[in-house]
Amino acid sequence: MGSIGSIGIPGLILILIIALIIFGPKKLPEIGSAFGKTLHEFKKSTREIISDDPEEEEKKSTSETEESRKKDAGA
Repeated sequence: MGSIGSIGIPGLILILIIALIIFGPKKLPEIGSAFGKTLHEFKKSTREIISDDPEEEEKKSTSETEESRKKDAGA
């Protein structure tokens, strides 16, 4: 019996068709968006846990945001 890693393209297509039948075409984008946001938050949390200094990471993201605002204001 194969593992999940060996599903392949036909298996993925079958899963997508079943999801389309169950949830319908209107709900699939919402589900995908929610999954993407969840994955983003998970990655962000793991980066913060791995980081030695969470305050340094926060300062870095804050300074990047301020720099982008300055660039936008100057444009």
